[in-house]
Amino acid sequence: MDRPRGPACHPDGDIMTVASIDIGTNTVLLLIAMVDERGGILPLAHQQRIPRLGKGVAASGNLHPDAVERTLAVLREYRTMIDAHHPESVVVCGTSAVREAGNRTDFIARVKEQTGFSVEILSGEEEAFWTYRGAVSGVPGIEKATVVDIGGGSTEITVGDRTTIGQRISLDVGCVRLTERFFRHDPPAHAELGKAIEVVEEELARARGFDFADSTLIGVAGTVTSLAILDQGLKRFDIQALINYSLRIDRIDGLFRSLRSMPSAEIRELSEVMEGRADVMTAGVLILREIMARFKFRTMIVSERGVRYGLALRAWERRAG
Repeated sequence: MDRPRGPACHPDGDIMTVASIDIGTNTVLLLIAMVDERGGILPLAHQQRIPRLGKGVAASGNLHPDAVERTLAVLREYRTMIDAHHPESVVVCGTSAVREAGNRTDFIARVKEQTGFSVEILSGEEEAFWTYRGAVSGVPGIEKATVVDIGGGSTEITVGDRTTIGQRISLDVGCVRLTERFFRHDPPAHAELGKAIEVVEEELARARGFDFADSTLIGVAGTVTSLAILDQGLKRFDIQALINYSLRIDRIDGLFRSLRSMPSAEIRELSEVMEGRADVMTAGVLILREIMARFKFRTMIVSERGVRYGLALRAWERRAG
């Protein structure tokens, strides 16, 4: 979705235009934005594609050739969009699927060859940090926050205030990983759901010592934003309907109970945002529900922002020195 374009950068250097791309397990996300001297982010364009780069990585250890080709096609498309805005800085990051793939070096080389992009592989801790910075940049009045990013291959949980990260962790559960590992039926059988919940609970135990008291829960990424669309009964994506939308745990639990009994073909018909996500949505909502229940969060604020917003801030901060 494009928005009116602003100046690339003021002569005095207090505003810069940045493009950032998040190559995830399921999605490839683009942000083109202006960042000002206060760290304010004005999006000029944002796009989402779902090439499912990480499909099968957990089992094979490598990025599948077909998934690589789909992702390269998206990145070539994004190259054209970025060039039209003439950004001062372009940041391209790979997260869970890329950092775990045995053939990641070949993938990075092909991206460079076909698009000119240099892919930076973020560690799980770095991903959690910059996702947090991006998420809190869009929620005013936050004193203490817990940011949850449910990705395709991993889930990041980060606790902090507006300027300082207190605790962060990357967990080895994501909606694609969980689906591929446990769900053999569509919809998943009761026993399959039970095994998935056990593994999620084991991973969440790693955050046992985190201080979640008095923090506001903020959720980012596709599972959370798609869930907000479903909760409002919307058939089409509407970013204005997402910004700081509040989701209650009883609504999340109700949606999970509905989704777990529906085949992916029926889930796909609920809204256009389910395209490319219908088969992994149940697993994503399962992870979110377990996080909120275990750590006693009753509500969650939905943020359309994430790691690409954080990386835009990083680009500005590095230039500002």
